[in-house]
Amino acid sequence: MTVEELIVYGKKYTTSTHAKMLLATFLEVNPLELLTMLDKIVEEDKVKLYKDSLKSLSENRPIQYVIGHVNFYGLIFKVNKNVLIPRFETEELVQNIKNYIENKKLYNAKIIDLGCGSGVIGLTLKHFFKDTDVTLVDISEKALKVAEDNAKTLGLNVNFIKSDWFSNIPIDKYDIIVSNPPYIKTEEEIEDIVKNNEPHLALYGGKDGLDCYRNILKDINNYLNVNYLIAFEIGYLEGEELKKIIKNIIPNSKITIKKDLSNKDRMLFVEKKID
Repeated sequence: MTVEELIVYGKKYTTSTHAKMLLATFLEVNPLELLTMLDKIVEEDKVKLYKDSLKSLSENRPIQYVIGHVNFYGLIFKVNKNVLIPRFETEELVQNIKNYIENKKLYNAKIIDLGCGSGVIGLTLKHFFKDTDVTLVDISEKALKVAEDNAKTLGLNVNFIKSDWFSNIPIDKYDIIVSNPPYIKTEEEIEDIVKNNEPHLALYGGKDGLDCYRNILKDINNYLNVNYLIAFEIGYLEGEELKKIIKNIIPNSKITIKKDLSNKDRMLFVEKKID
């Protein structure tokens, strides 16, 4: 079959955009390049792979899992059913941390990424700031394996620890503690494609969505350097309640909630309060 025939075939199962994205991935070209090769005959093994993948898409599997990778902040990360699919909002979290590092000139910062999943946050920071000391933490061995594969592919030297938040982390001082923990409320309605495919361990944060933050914060004072940044991704309705929890645990702190590009509260940053 030709490229054009496969695109037409793919539209029977999914959107035109996803059909082109899928085919371009298997042909190892940019989707826009497909328009310059419509008459190209595609090898049978790739035709079969394409058709099988279209079937998976038609069964409501996320295209990121079907393709097996995502572009996050310009870097390619492997993803599978054992890790959360990175969202654009998390790129915004990384951008804010990058700004902090550059403004403070913390190019050799000690960073820990709690609940790292595929490793997109910690590994992206390590990619841009090679002299940082980055530790990736997750309770899931399968998630850590994905993060380890991504570190190897990107040629980045970081530390890995299997731990339920800080429970297995030796006492140490960190300049930056970052986490995008599970924050969906137990009874909250979410899209079926998310609920039925992505790991619930990485999605749900208890009745009010704040259980994981509580678990992180109860030990956090043992790990804060004199000057520090705590960076959380948050549910858009959770910021004010989380601020109260933080104020009780880290009284002398400055807390800033920032909105994402959709104008929803999505990031919370904690720094040492300067009198």
